[in-house]
Amino acid sequence: MDDDSSKASDPSSSYLLSLMQAGQQSVKQFDDALALAVGVGKNEGGLSPNAVSSPVAFVAEMQRRYFLHLSRFWSDAFTHILALGGHAPVEPARGDKRFKDEAWRDAPYYELLKKTYLLGSKQMNDFVEQAQVDEKLKLQLRFYARQFIDAMSPSNFPATNPEVIRAAIKSRSASLVSGMQNFVEDVQKGRITRVDEAAFEVGGNLAVTPGSVIFENELIQLIEYTPVTPNVEKTPLVMVPPCINKYYLLDLGKGNSLVEYAVAQGHHVFLISWRSAVPEIGHLTWDDYLSLGPLKAIDVAREIAGVDKVHALGFCVGGIILSCASGVLAARGEDKLSTMTLLTTMVDFSDTGDIGLLIDDAHVALREATIGNGGILPGKELAFTFGTLRANDLIWRYVVDSYLKGASPDAFDLLYWDSDSVSLPGPMYCWYTRNAYLENNIKDRGKTTQCGVPIDLSAVKVPLYILASREDHIVPWKSAFRSKDIMGTSQRFVLAASGHVAGVINPPAKNKRSHWLRDDLDCDATDWLAGAKEQPGSWWPDWDAWMKHHSSGTVAGPAQAGSAMYPIIEPAPGRYVKMKSN
Repeated sequence: MDDDSSKASDPSSSYLLSLMQAGQQSVKQFDDALALAVGVGKNEGGLSPNAVSSPVAFVAEMQRRYFLHLSRFWSDAFTHILALGGHAPVEPARGDKRFKDEAWRDAPYYELLKKTYLLGSKQMNDFVEQAQVDEKLKLQLRFYARQFIDAMSPSNFPATNPEVIRAAIKSRSASLVSGMQNFVEDVQKGRITRVDEAAFEVGGNLAVTPGSVIFENELIQLIEYTPVTPNVEKTPLVMVPPCINKYYLLDLGKGNSLVEYAVAQGHHVFLISWRSAVPEIGHLTWDDYLSLGPLKAIDVAREIAGVDKVHALGFCVGGIILSCASGVLAARGEDKLSTMTLLTTMVDFSDTGDIGLLIDDAHVALREATIGNGGILPGKELAFTFGTLRANDLIWRYVVDSYLKGASPDAFDLLYWDSDSVSLPGPMYCWYTRNAYLENNIKDRGKTTQCGVPIDLSAVKVPLYILASREDHIVPWKSAFRSKDIMGTSQRFVLAASGHVAGVINPPAKNKRSHWLRDDLDCDATDWLAGAKEQPGSWWPDWDAWMKHHSSGTVAGPAQAGSAMYPIIEPAPGRYVKMKSN
C-alpha cells in the first residue's frame, strides 16, 4: 500500500480530519451568519469605505474574513500535512529568524501553530491597512500593531517554542533555571542584557586610539588624538558624536574605528566626549549643548592648531547639534568652518520614520510638565525606546535566548556600545523633541532662536558632505538627502548600504558592503538613486578624498597634545565616557 493510502486509512488521521471537517462546518455557519448580519457579500477584494455601515460592522466584516481564511487554512493545512505530506502556503517574511528551527516546518503541531499566528498577523495588518483614518494615524497603527504582533509570537513562549522545550529536556531543566537567574539579574539592572559585558572595557579593547583629554567643562571632554603621520592636515577635524550614546561608536577598536582611520590618513582629530546627565547638570538646555559642546570645541581646536577654521563632522543627533551650531556661527557672522560632514543626520523632520511615531503632542507635553524645567531622561528609557523600533531583533530575540533558553550572551562590540546608554537633561530633550520631531522648526528660516540669535540654516555657506544609510530605521535616507536643499555649498551626497550604524562603521580593510555615488544632486532622492552608481566597499576613502580636496595644506604634526592654554588633563578616553547612566 502506498504512503498516501496508508495515511488516509490511518485511524488517527481520519479522526483528526473528521474533527477538522466539523470545525470547518461550524466556521462556515458562523461566516454565513456574519455575512447576513452585516449585509456584506463574500467579496474577496479590499473593503470599500462605503462597504460597511458603521465601525462595528467594519470590525465584524474583518472578523468574518479572518474566520473564512482560517477555515480554509486549517482545511488546506490538514489536507496537505495528513494526506499529502506537504505544507500550507503561509510563510514567514524573508529574513524572519524566529521560525528557523526545523520543527516549525516538519512537526505538524508547530507548523499549524506558526501558520495560525502568521495568519492572525496578516489579519491584523489587513485591518490596519483598510482602516479609514488619516495617514499619520495609520502609520501609528502600523507601528503598534507590529509591536503587538511581535510580542505575541509563539516563539516567545516556553510552551510553544520547540527549541526551548528541547533545551529544557536535554539539560534536565537546567536551561530554565539559568534563564530565571538571567531574568532576575536583568530585573535588578532594569534592562535586557544582550551582550557579554565582561568581554569589553572602555579604554581596554574599546576606545583605544591614543590621545589626550585637553579640555573639559560640565558637559564635555575634548580629546585630541595623537598623530601617526609626520605631517597632518593644517585644518583640524572636530568630531561631534551623538549625545544619546557614548562617543566610542566612532572608535570601537583597532581596525574598526573611524577615528583611527582619520588619524592614519593624516587628519588632526579632535573629538567630543559627552557626559551622561547627572542631577547637577539636569538643568542644561539645548543652547547649553551648543555653547558648551561644538561651539566651545571648535574654538579650542582653533587655538591649539593655530588656525582660523576647522573641518567639522557630526553623526546622528551630533549632526543636528552641529548643524544648529553652524547656524549660530552664521547668524553671528563668525567664519570658523572650512567644511561640514553630516553622517545619518536629519535637519528636515517631515519624514522621521518609526521613531517619530513615538513622539506626539501628549508625549512631549508630559515630558515638558515633568522634566522640562529640570530633571533627567534616563538612558535606559531611551535605549528601550530605540529597541522597540526593531523589537524582534533587539528585544524578543534576547528574551528567548536569555530567559527561555538560559543561554549566555555573545561578545559583540556594537551591542556593548548600544547597551552603554547615556541620560539627557530634561530641558534639552524637551526642546529637541518639540522643535525637531513635533513641529519641524529647525529647517525653517527664523523659526527658532538658539543661543540668542535667529537661526537660518540656508546662511551656512560651507562645503557639505552628506552620508546616509539605505536601510536606516532611525534617519530615513531620503530625509537625510533633503539636507542638501537646506544648507551648505558644493554638496556631496553618498548613500551607504546597511543600517544606521553598520552603514557608517565600515572600515575599508574589511571590504564589506557598498555605497552609491552620483555627482548630480539636482533631483529628488528617488531619481538620484536611479542614476547613482554602486561602488563596492567602504565610503571612507571617498570622504577622505573629499576632505583633502578642500584642504589648506599640511604642517608638521604637533610634538605633544594641547597648548599652554589647554594643557593635558588625562589620557584618552577620559573619565566622562566611563561614567554609567542610571
